[in-house]
Amino acid sequence: QAQLVESGGGLVQAGGSLGLSCTASGRTFSSYAMGWFRQAPGKEREFVAAIRWRDDTAVYADSVKGRFTISRDNAKNTVYLQMSSLKPEDTAVYYCNADSCLLSSCWKVVGGSDYWGQGTQVTVSS
Repeated sequence: QAQLVESGGGLVQAGGSLGLSCTASGRTFSSYAMGWFRQAPGKEREFVAAIRWRDDTAVYADSVKGRFTISRDNAKNTVYLQMSSLKPEDTAVYYCNADSCLLSSCWKVVGGSDYWGQGTQVTVSS
């Protein structure tokens, strides 16, 4: 069974850094794009970042550009999200996703993803 499992969430002070990991099992995602969405209480799930596995092409939401970096490790079948200069508004449950569509326009669409992780909580204190 294909599965995505996130880890690395936690509590961090504003201005600090935190790294998230998403490991895929059951299949490889070398022909996919993988990325991250987040959802705060009472809010819609929103796009954060995505990366095309084959060539490392990355796309970021405007709200995280310059602060977050997405990367992947082929051998570990894992995608990472390194978050820096964190703000209280970054507080949310972060979800890993995989999308078989290789067009960047697909990656920001919540309903288009083929697989989702269970989410990991990130809390940024002021």
